Amino acid sequence: MTYLYAFLLGGLLCAVGQVLIDFTRLTPARILVSYVVAGCILGGLGWYEPLIGKAGAGASVPLTGFGYLLADGVKTRVNEAGFSGVLTGGLTAAAGGITAAMCFAFLFALFFRSKPK
Repeated sequence: MTYLYAFLLGGLLCAVGQVLIDFTRLTPARILVSYVVAGCILGGLGWYEPLIGKAGAGASVPLTGFGYLLADGVKTRVNEAGFSGVLTGGLTAAAGGITAAMCFAFLFALFFRSKPK
């Protein structure tokens, strides 16, 4: 059932994004930022963790999952280190994903050249 829930929640998030692109004047960048902010808010309120428990990667992989990761990192770090965790918690929690993205981007830039459209 986890696979079904992951597919349904991930598909719902994608469908909502597509509807926003098609029927509003929002740019894709604003929609992406809205997803990250929504994940932060839902994670901060404690409402996103049950979604991850139920849908797994369908909830943790999309941009809302990145927002949740930032909020969860801040909460964890504030509990451990106090107020300084507000500044360090989000980046500490997301460091692995950010580092992987930067390394893969560098490697692809070495082997491939972009072309103008």
